Amino acid sequence: MQYDAIIIGGGHAGIEAAHICAKLRLQTLLITSHLDLIGQMSCNPSVGGVAKGNIVREIDALGGVMARLTDATGIHFRMLNRSKGMAVWGNRAQADKHAYRVAARRILEAQPTLDLLQGMVCRVETTGPSVSAVVLDSGERIDCRAVALCMGTFLNGLAHIGMESFPAGRTGEPPSLGLTESLSALGVRTGRLKTGTSPRIDGRSVDYSRMAAQPGDDDPWAFSFSAEQMPTNRVQCWITRSSPLTHRIIRDNLDRSPLYGGKVTSIGPRYCPSIEDKVVRFGDREGHTLFLEPEGVDVDEMYLNGLSTSLPFDVQVRMVASVPGLEHAKIVRPGYAIEYDYFPPDQLWPTLESKVVENLYFAGQINGTSGYEEAACQGLVAGINVAQRVLGKPPFLLSRQVAYAGVLIDDLVTRGTSEPYRMFTSRAEHRLVLRQDNADQRLMPEAAAAGLLDPGVLERRQRVWDERRGWDTVLAERSVDPETWRQSGVGEEIRQAVRARELLRRPAVTIGRILAALHETIDERDVWASLEADIKYEGFVARQQADIERQRGSQDIGIPANIEYGAIGGLLIETRAKLAKTRPATVRLAAAIPGVTPADIGVLLGYLSRSTGRPNIVSRETADQ
Repeated sequence: MQYDAIIIGGGHAGIEAAHICAKLRLQTLLITSHLDLIGQMSCNPSVGGVAKGNIVREIDALGGVMARLTDATGIHFRMLNRSKGMAVWGNRAQADKHAYRVAARRILEAQPTLDLLQGMVCRVETTGPSVSAVVLDSGERIDCRAVALCMGTFLNGLAHIGMESFPAGRTGEPPSLGLTESLSALGVRTGRLKTGTSPRIDGRSVDYSRMAAQPGDDDPWAFSFSAEQMPTNRVQCWITRSSPLTHRIIRDNLDRSPLYGGKVTSIGPRYCPSIEDKVVRFGDREGHTLFLEPEGVDVDEMYLNGLSTSLPFDVQVRMVASVPGLEHAKIVRPGYAIEYDYFPPDQLWPTLESKVVENLYFAGQINGTSGYEEAACQGLVAGINVAQRVLGKPPFLLSRQVAYAGVLIDDLVTRGTSEPYRMFTSRAEHRLVLRQDNADQRLMPEAAAAGLLDPGVLERRQRVWDERRGWDTVLAERSVDPETWRQSGVGEEIRQAVRARELLRRPAVTIGRILAALHETIDERDVWASLEADIKYEGFVARQQADIERQRGSQDIGIPANIEYGAIGGLLIETRAKLAKTRPATVRLAAAIPGVTPADIGVLLGYLSRSTGRPNIVSRETADQ
């Protein structure tokens, strides 16, 4: 057995890596512990959200499959932040988790140069500095030219429910043993992280009359730019809240929690905490919002989003029963925490290739990230670069200026992470440019040049871009007079004729009203949405670019030793804590702290300028001392 590429792991990272390698005609083998669970959604059955939805569209623009899988199996679609500017819109979908698995396997099996194998890899072998083979726990040795590790939470996984612990990659599946030790022997550093999941509820036992319905959008957006029809909503989600009784039950049983009983010492996700963490950290709150989300259309199982827990099962039963609408609810799967090995990602090149072992690539949660979307984009980038290496082509790199995926990878490989990394819009200094509506125009030309897109995809999108440019010219040339404007709607007034394009730059003016005043219609939603966003944001984008250039020239500005970071509005709470603990002497040293974003540095520079007038420039030698 010999392959160009071996992909280890059948989760969201592994799917993307295996698919793109095979699409680029590499003889590829995907090895996973359970073929029936390729594409399994171990946590909530959703894809997308703020910033995450942008990543899914970027994956699609680069030839990946997550967007198409979600469109095909989604059962509930909502565009988040729709009341705000398009730069922070985020499409989110509930998927039928069983249908998603079936569709993922089907799309992989359709690749003629891709083989699937059920098994456990326990060792990576090298010849000289480069990976040369993998060895299964059954003893088989499989030769290869490159390997991508996409193991998720399986490496020495240990699950916790109460004070009981058991080996697991996720509940019901065995962990992967031996591979961490094999990589450590090759010089790769390892660490330990934690994540968790919520109990699943029997939907037949829920009193929905005590909850608020959350229907999907009337006009849902597809994730894929190649979608031939818009997705449809087939279910409702529901909203409720934890109660003071819920919190009392949790507090009374913290000594039985592995998180607070000392059994779990690994760091968990800061931005997706367990309900125990929420109650302890935000003790003044009387309740926390919970979402009840269907796991499919043919099952009654519901995911209780927001109630991630590892408390004992009997406590989970009482805790769930204290939530309005769940007084008689039955738990069909308890929540649990899981600890697993990861590899600090500052050991990787921007291609996601190891700096220690050549032709060995890492993607997904083993790089310290959380979330299906973060994993999938890493798997795609790793898979592309495996193919580029095997085919003797230059590396495929994404900068933080062109993609959220580029921001994520840059953050990981330059700063590392000691806690599960999650993507937010605030991490991207170019977020006004990295919108979900324009991922195609940002990434498809380069993707097409690298052979990543199916035939005809770029040509079809270019027609959309041409139409957008045409309408931009129309708006720049035509004017709206006051009387026509008044007849088109209420609100913003004008006293003289105004060019339509200039009028659209005003915050309260929508492109719908502009078109009504011009007696025009744009049928293609992608055209008018991106056109409106481009015009409204162009001044802000220019200013943002100037800020970025200013930051590049401000690296050695000194930071007063007695600065009060808590007084700086606009900084993330996480950033304030890290800066207060580290006390960096210069802006350059502040920017090097893991988790401090470029946007945070911009806020810090603004504060220094306002509070000290002319910031002090410190030499690098002095700062480093």
